[in-house]
Amino acid sequence: MGQTRLRRPPAPADAERARSVAARGGEAALVGTGGPEPVVPLVHHVHADGSAVVLLPDESPVLEAIRTSDRGEIPVMLELTDRAPVELREPVRALLWISGWLRIPDAISARRAAMQVADVAPHPRLLDLGHGATLVKLTPSSAVLADAEGTAALAPVDLAAARPDPFCRMEDHWLSHLEEAHPEVFDALARHLPAPLRCTMGARVRPLGVDRCGLRLRVETPEGDHDVRLAWPQEATTAEELRVQLGLLVGCPFRQVGGGAHDRVDEAVDEA
Repeated sequence: MGQTRLRRPPAPADAERARSVAARGGEAALVGTGGPEPVVPLVHHVHADGSAVVLLPDESPVLEAIRTSDRGEIPVMLELTDRAPVELREPVRALLWISGWLRIPDAISARRAAMQVADVAPHPRLLDLGHGATLVKLTPSSAVLADAEGTAALAPVDLAAARPDPFCRMEDHWLSHLEEAHPEVFDALARHLPAPLRCTMGARVRPLGVDRCGLRLRVETPEGDHDVRLAWPQEATTAEELRVQLGLLVGCPFRQVGGGAHDRVDEAVDEA
């Protein structure tokens, strides 16, 4: 007798999700530097292949460790923490660890790297380079992603071949606005939840993430938290397609309810 497997909703590939975490920026820390605590950089920026630019205070012990190492570089892990767009009981929704070698480039290369970062992700602390701060570069060897979809090991070539999700930079603002201004949308989406969650007293449906494949919800119940992915009827890659797919997921009946949740979808996308 064959086994029945539950079909999981489609989701972006592992490398795509990892690229999205890196693109959003999030919180960063250098782990495994030899100190008792992780080192939080002034600025960090991760490139497509997982290589990273990190700005540290001149007094950081990491810089001394690099300068006194035999190879002029030290092995480290850059940890990126991806948090939910709204205040949740358990706010961390993904972790990305990039392992590699950290070194200090020459002054000209450091300035060039800082200018490249400023072009795509301006940060005022980049002006501190050479004035109390030193730039270091991480050459990646591997990466590991952990999120609600699972855990995946990735190589730099995997990251370089993928693209971040088209909504990864707008989702935080859009989802936080949607919950604050249009909570009735989540009431409508609750009908798609598994029956046990729909029937749980005190359950609260919260936004967790959005991507080209669908919407991720966090259901907070008195007994614990549950993450649910709702797939779009069709993949969305633009704001207009997102508007249409979310409207379909919310449900056509709301078109007839004096404005209703369906019209709130249009308003939410426009306002965000």
